[in-house]
Amino acid sequence: MKQKSTVQNSILGLFFLLLVLMPVYAACAEEYHLGVGDVFTVSVWGLDELQVEDIIVGAEGNINFPVVGQLKVAGLSTNDLAANIAAGLAKYVRDPKVSVIITKYRTTRVYVLGEVVKPGMYEIEKYCNILDALGAAGGYTDKAAKRNVFVIRSNQQGKPLKVNLLNLLNKGDMSQNYALGDGDVLYLTPNNKIDISSIISTSLTFSRGSASYQVGSGIK
Repeated sequence: MKQKSTVQNSILGLFFLLLVLMPVYAACAEEYHLGVGDVFTVSVWGLDELQVEDIIVGAEGNINFPVVGQLKVAGLSTNDLAANIAAGLAKYVRDPKVSVIITKYRTTRVYVLGEVVKPGMYEIEKYCNILDALGAAGGYTDKAAKRNVFVIRSNQQGKPLKVNLLNLLNKGDMSQNYALGDGDVLYLTPNNKIDISSIISTSLTFSRGSASYQVGSGIK
């Protein structure tokens, strides 16, 4: 009986530890922002008539929601959107509880270049982060400098975002697992080069459609 009690206590201890760690883990990952083509469901607690499924973010980044009307949603997190809908409903419903759940992520086109197994452009039909993009490219090579990985945004201004892939993979540091947007570049430098400005000026030339681009030219 004593052994059984010890096992039960261990299981309970592990359960409560997970409850404590899960919010911390979730908070570390960069929050996803809605964009054109995302599909989601909105639910209002206690009001089935305001549960709307298969809402698609239109080309202008807007949606129309019953009672509230048109809302700009592109660039918002699901929590932000839920708060905006609740604010609009508050004129008619007392203390509305709103939830937003994404049911289909938009296609994200990202470029994974440098020291990866299969460098190139990838279309990922889901929420896309660094690990997703790296997996699509077959992982990194033995020559990759895993402490010097860079994210170059499609509208890059200034220096690229530096990522420590070792902390992400070995220590579970999800703050390094940045979300990637359409047209972003994930670049893994070779382990004998860490000067990103020179790497960009000499190595990051690729094509988008019929045009050729040099990513990050002019970055200091």
